Amino acid sequence: MKTTDLLIVGGGPAGLAAAIAARRKGLQVTLVEPVRPPVDKACGEGLMPDGLSALARLGVRLESGDGVPFRGIRFLGHGATVEGRFPNGRGMGIRRTVLHSLLREHAEAEGAVLRWGSRITAMEEGHAVVGCEPIAFRYLLGADGASSTVRRWAGLDRQSYKGSRLGFRQQYRIVPWTDCVEVYWGPQCQLYITPIAADCICVALLTRRTDLRLDQGLKFFPEVAARLECASRMGVMRGASSAFRRLDRVVKENIALVGDASGSVDAITGEGMCLSFRQAAAFADALSKDQLEEYQEAHSRIRSAPDRMAWLLLKMDRSGLVCRRALRALSKRPELFNSLLALHVSEPSTAVLAGAMCSLGWSLLTA
Repeated sequence: MKTTDLLIVGGGPAGLAAAIAARRKGLQVTLVEPVRPPVDKACGEGLMPDGLSALARLGVRLESGDGVPFRGIRFLGHGATVEGRFPNGRGMGIRRTVLHSLLREHAEAEGAVLRWGSRITAMEEGHAVVGCEPIAFRYLLGADGASSTVRRWAGLDRQSYKGSRLGFRQQYRIVPWTDCVEVYWGPQCQLYITPIAADCICVALLTRRTDLRLDQGLKFFPEVAARLECASRMGVMRGASSAFRRLDRVVKENIALVGDASGSVDAITGEGMCLSFRQAAAFADALSKDQLEEYQEAHSRIRSAPDRMAWLLLKMDRSGLVCRRALRALSKRPELFNSLLALHVSEPSTAVLAGAMCSLGWSLLTA
């Protein structure tokens, strides 16, 4: 029987980041993924500055040719426009397949064994069967997404659930007209524009409406629709659910979860990738000390600020009145938007973030 220190189920960005982090701690790593690379998925294809920093701490540094830098976030809607710049560094728009290929190359270079096109056909305590081959492991990590098989097998499914929305992504061949990620606020939906190449943008729609798709959603944003009228589509449109879930626990004995398998914030925050990378590093730190409970504590800490930001942004999504007042207040006080953005891409204390939200709340009342 083959043996490994760590068996990772799932070869998306979260699983690959965990493989890199664990190998850098000197652990043997075997990763199993049924899909062959590059693994694609509907997403906004933008990495915030904190996501790039988290990658750099794993030894993965993106080059300028890998994507397109962006300098901030711009909100548009209800007759208001507000823009905030990142205080330190820039984000990067990068195609999901490009990011996946880069992470795969780094994981291979670190010495991880990557079993693409392979499935776990049986699981027992301490070993799994990959295809027809048994593999014994010391630790098991579920990085297999929102419908995680590892999570169900380990009995870690107990969770608090705060709603799900739909997300759709389409790439267009057009020269980017913005050096920010633009977020257009419409009725029960948001449209994201992210530059991802010199001649390409990513257009993503998030919505609570089950009957709305990207083509129909564009009618709420005529300015964007007019720009895209002569642009050609690239590839196929992809869709996925965007959920706000928090698990009671992400660790059980020698089993842990990372990425969407460990819960998720709504994609409206743009922090999904960063959370996965930070969780991967925290997991590897705990694993190297054989103290997985430390990962449980770190996971809760890592989720704290993004959860609060998701709560605020989803309030704007659910209420047209709140959205109008918030955009009006932020356009009158752009320094407040810059402060909130700075907190969003850092690791603020609960008190600092609560203070900024209270300031926004007061601005809403007086808008």
